Amino acid sequence: MPLRVLDTNLLVRYLTRDDQEKAERALALLQRLERGEERARSTVIVVFETVYTLQRYYKLPKPRIRELLVPIITLRGLQLPNKGLLVRTLDVYVGENISFADAYHAADMAARGETEIYSWDTDFDRIPGITRVEP
Repeated sequence: MPLRVLDTNLLVRYLTRDDQEKAERALALLQRLERGEERARSTVIVVFETVYTLQRYYKLPKPRIRELLVPIITLRGLQLPNKGLLVRTLDVYVGENISFADAYHAADMAARGETEIYSWDTDFDRIPGITRVEP
């Protein structure tokens, strides 16, 4: 069975159900991936784009976005780099109420044992264990 790539629009159709027929087809695929009947891979960019779309265009609250994405990120049949880091990113995104990109930086820094970031973005000041340094 070929390894296929999973794109953002499939996830958005499934999660928003704004096109019921596509949502059902996406669900069927995700179920096949979970059962190991098919294989797919995706990228961190797809997760970023999905979060952005759900937040910006569908106006979903951050806790709901986390609730929807964690089960997909952790699908057994979905190859996705750094699944644990992405789940931690969603935790920071919700818990610290910051952008997904900043949450990713914070989660990545924590995973690497890093504590300082060059930035003018004061959102980092709210994250325990991170010190923001202005150049």
